[in-house]
Amino acid sequence: MPPLPRATYLKIVRASALYDILLTAPFATPWSFVLLHVQLSALNQGLGGQPLPAFGPFQVMIACLMGSVVLVWSALRLLEPALRLGRLDGVTRFLFAAWMAWALDATGAPVLWLFVAPEWAWGIVQWWPVAGVKATAPAKRTSAWCGCSA
Repeated sequence: MPPLPRATYLKIVRASALYDILLTAPFATPWSFVLLHVQLSALNQGLGGQPLPAFGPFQVMIACLMGSVVLVWSALRLLEPALRLGRLDGVTRFLFAAWMAWALDATGAPVLWLFVAPEWAWGIVQWWPVAGVKATAPAKRTSAWCGCSA
């Protein structure tokens, strides 16, 4: 496959951010997560799996922390898409997919396929070569907001 034009790549970064906002918004508060958990459990059962285990306050807090961080990260990529942010997001997606695959292996919950497959796909497309970008180490530069080395 040929490298992606930079403008196309930045549209992909934005699209992945929008996808994340839509998918993770229900994870951001305890009240929305409780409703989502019920729906995910029903979906898992509809796909032939078992009901999802109940979450206590600690597990809900962890889910909400993840949802909150992903929402902020997504807003940054949506408002200021950049090659570096897309590459970092690709790494994050491979990590998320790895842990989801681990959970899939441990539980057999079929609903996880609905999360693992898109994570791998977004990771791959965000690590696709971009036209005009060399695979060499970036030059040392100064950060605009603090004047320090980036």
